[in-house]
Amino acid sequence: MMMFDLPDDVKEVQQMVRRVANERVAPRAHEIDRSGEYPQDMFDLLCELGMFTLPFPAEHGGMGSQLAACVAVEELSRVCYNTAYLLIVQWVPFGAILFGGDKEQQARFLPGLANGSLRSALAVTEPQSGSDVAGIRTRAVREGDNYRINGQKIWSTNSAVADFVLVAAKTGDPDSTGKINFFIVEKGTKGFELGRKEDKLGARGVPSNALHLEDVIVPAANRLGPEGEGFKIVMEAFNQSRPIIGARGVGLAQGAMELARDFILEREAFGQPVSDFQGVRWMIADMATGIEASRLLVYRAAALVDAGKTGAELSAAAAMSKRFATDTAMQVAQDAVQLFGAAGISSDVPINRYFRDAKVLQIIEGTNQIQRNIISNTVLGRPRTSGRRAAR
Repeated sequence: MMMFDLPDDVKEVQQMVRRVANERVAPRAHEIDRSGEYPQDMFDLLCELGMFTLPFPAEHGGMGSQLAACVAVEELSRVCYNTAYLLIVQWVPFGAILFGGDKEQQARFLPGLANGSLRSALAVTEPQSGSDVAGIRTRAVREGDNYRINGQKIWSTNSAVADFVLVAAKTGDPDSTGKINFFIVEKGTKGFELGRKEDKLGARGVPSNALHLEDVIVPAANRLGPEGEGFKIVMEAFNQSRPIIGARGVGLAQGAMELARDFILEREAFGQPVSDFQGVRWMIADMATGIEASRLLVYRAAALVDAGKTGAELSAAAAMSKRFATDTAMQVAQDAVQLFGAAGISSDVPINRYFRDAKVLQIIEGTNQIQRNIISNTVLGRPRTSGRRAAR
């Protein structure tokens, strides 16, 4: 008989993170969202607990478990979206360097990302190109042992506090369409400027900024992988991070359902507990079913990562986990707000925050429409024949 149970070491992580989330993270969640300020105390807490190392291979000081990472993110997201986000913005650049970086780059950057002494960010999106990664216009022109980079980025999350940013740029003939590469651009590099901070609907505690690159000189040694291989590198990093985004959806949905459950158990209407109304009970049933289905999809995708699966063997499962779990989070949060009635639209009531954060999940790391394209391409057997098609 097939059993769906967590390994003992992952259960230990789950129990530890749940306790810390309830005792130390939950009391800070509302203020982090309200102020929109970076939660340095939560970052320090995650460092103290060694949380950043969970998905890292053992040779880089980690537990080597994507499943443990998903479980940890789920537990944190149940009480505070922003604190869970601190882990993810560290893990995506780590995955890109692990997959596409050389030994020297890995030695320079991975230990610091693991212990929290370094922070990083990804810069892909531009004013004219979001999901269409192949449409970026930032250029990196080879000049001897260096590259000269010019361009603009938007929605670069964590860049305001990052020690370095992985910047996507096109290489090759300036008059050609070019091929995408990623470059490690370190903080303080001349011509590399932080731009406007976005005032966001959700995920307010982890800043997203514009970036301006004007004649930024970067050593060729800071390019990830061979010229033209950057798209493949970042897509593989996204494949591995999407189950973690899904886990954030599972945790958020779980937290929203628990808030709604507690509210309807205490509230009365028309002379009886709200929880006695059949329509309300069905809403809770649908929430619980969607959450459990999402959890299983996420855990399966995480298990594939831990089994060493990559490329086509992983992409559809990762996309399914992200798409279904985050759509479920949005639906659960929406229904939870409905159950709260007028109280649900007050910024002083936590469910309001869950609703706003859930919307962000449907957009980041590839919109859920992009995930549907990835899934359908796999089912229909359509090869991804170009960068532009793959970006979608």
